[in-house]
Amino acid sequence: MQPVQGQPREAPAVIIHGARDVAFALEVAAGRPIALLSAPGAAGYLGVAGFLALLAPHGALPLAILDAAAAPGHALAALRAGVPRVVLAQRVPAFAALAELAGAMGAALLPAAPPALDLARVDFHKAQGRMHLARWLDLP
Repeated sequence: MQPVQGQPREAPAVIIHGARDVAFALEVAAGRPIALLSAPGAAGYLGVAGFLALLAPHGALPLAILDAAAAPGHALAALRAGVPRVVLAQRVPAFAALAELAGAMGAALLPAAPPALDLARVDFHKAQGRMHLARWLDLP
């Protein structure tokens, strides 16, 4: 995950599916930059409140990216709830208007999810799983 020359490096993203994923990712990151991305379309089945409930115990809302797939209503609800970054398919007719609104709110509407390591495929109980996540996060 190399930055484009002259631009700051984006925090590496991990896809979280539950509270254990959040705790594991934050523990391994140990205060270093990380983005906590929902699974694709999670705004539709988990809901904004469900996603926020995963993050709240850790104070991790500033690290959040919620994927609303092609549902502009879910994207709007996420922005109104304070989610700092929301993914919405760019083909959605309301994308431009919601992107402008997001900017005015100090948030960002993303046309696609960033590259991310899916924590569903990482075994928390093995040292190899921790090392795999640490490598993804570019940690020593």
